[in-house]
Amino acid sequence: MAFSVEVSSLFPFSPSKNVSQNNTLIPCFIKPCRRPQVSKTQSFSVSCRRSRVSPVLSSKTQEVANEEDKLHEECGVVGIHGDPEASRLSYLALHALQHRGQEGAGIVAVNHQKGLESITGVGLVSEVFTESKLNSLPGDIAIGHVRYGGSMLKNVQPFIANCKLGSLAVAHNGNFLNYKQLKRKLEENGSIFITSSDTELVLHLIAKSKANTFLLRILDACEKLRGAFSMVFVFEDKLVAVRDPFGFRPLVMGRRSNGALVFASETCALDLIDARYEREVCPGEIVVVDGGHVGESSMFMVSHPEPKQCVFEHGYFSQPNSIVYGRSVYETRRMYGEILATVAPVECDVVIAVPDSGTVAALGYAAKAGVPFQMGLLRSHYAKRTFIEPTQKIRDFAVKAKLSPVRSVLQGKRVVVVDDSIVRGTTSLKIVRMLRDAGAKEVHMRIALPPMIASCYYGVDTPRSQELISSKMSVEEIRKHINCDSLAFLPLNSLKQVYGPVESHSYCYACFTGNYPVTEENNSEKELNAL
Repeated sequence: MAFSVEVSSLFPFSPSKNVSQNNTLIPCFIKPCRRPQVSKTQSFSVSCRRSRVSPVLSSKTQEVANEEDKLHEECGVVGIHGDPEASRLSYLALHALQHRGQEGAGIVAVNHQKGLESITGVGLVSEVFTESKLNSLPGDIAIGHVRYGGSMLKNVQPFIANCKLGSLAVAHNGNFLNYKQLKRKLEENGSIFITSSDTELVLHLIAKSKANTFLLRILDACEKLRGAFSMVFVFEDKLVAVRDPFGFRPLVMGRRSNGALVFASETCALDLIDARYEREVCPGEIVVVDGGHVGESSMFMVSHPEPKQCVFEHGYFSQPNSIVYGRSVYETRRMYGEILATVAPVECDVVIAVPDSGTVAALGYAAKAGVPFQMGLLRSHYAKRTFIEPTQKIRDFAVKAKLSPVRSVLQGKRVVVVDDSIVRGTTSLKIVRMLRDAGAKEVHMRIALPPMIASCYYGVDTPRSQELISSKMSVEEIRKHINCDSLAFLPLNSLKQVYGPVESHSYCYACFTGNYPVTEENNSEKELNAL
């Protein structure tokens, strides 16, 4: 069976020539399609006969330098069905999800006359899309994606695949733990991967499936995947939303007043486009929205185990105005701060936050401690991250460009500064120095999550475990390293108290404990032989 995959990329081989090796001919051609200025979209077709020809690709973890001492969610997704302004609404929803990815954005719309239409590009949502580009994406069904993880155009989603059943598109948030194993087996059987995104794996699995409908092929593909995935698909007149059996990454469903259904990574995207939040997509659930009626039906991949939702969504990634895993992010962070003030009190004159993610926890800390909260650090939202910071001195200036101390708040004060986490410790060290230089008499660091000692493999861009400062230093050693007067983290048991004895078992704490709910589980020989 031959299949093709359409991605936002520059073709790795010359499109004007056929590429062959070992007497196996790989027909390569450019499918006629509209090419917006931002994105050069090309289509390639490969024979599924055995071939060892494949481009050499770097992984997404190698694609971008770790220039910032913060964690990053790698993606945000949106899907809309049943609204004539689906693409424009997707554009607005992606704005609301911009915090989940700033390196690329894309929208695929269903044009019932021409098929799937795509615009993708590198940069912020506002940089990728213009009025004319949105006008060129008609239809009442669309999916969208924002991406963190590098500036390579070919990796910007959504991706489009063409096979004998037709065309479909996918946008994905998460990480497949068995990506390398499945990719290697697929390549042995003739598949050629063009991107370095693990999302492409889904398209190859769908194309290779022997099921006779796209829906069953999606189910077949998802049952082979291990790890974290919240995905939206479009094909024909259908929109499909999928969440992995553990529910690592969030995915919510809402409805607009005209009946249109909306799926998104967070409810803040629903709010922006006047969609009413209805529920979460359940772990292991596949929700199907059919064009015949603007309603949904569901099926489940497996009898799913106990959910293991990412607790960092509440602590850092999600917007405070979102509801994630059925909980208000704002209220949850405020409770983190209140408990932190109870378990780690200190005599102080003022409580400040490292904006923006530390702000709500700092408000909770200040309220519980009975100490004024003030804006002692101001964040510049115009200081863009730079991928080339050639010297340590320039990197130090980059932190100052993003965070500015307010001397009148800090001068002569005993200051508690609340942040969400300490990753490598480099930013915390600079913040403490900055506060002292601005006149703070004492600086007490309070961290509203437990110490991070292990990497995440479920869709969060984290350093290797040995780069995490808490994996190699005690709390006292970190305190001395960053030169603050006291340092305290929210204990893990206290964090679990926020959720209670039952709900607390539904969260993943692997980055705090090193105990992973899902490891790099290999597929069975039977599954591999079916590829």
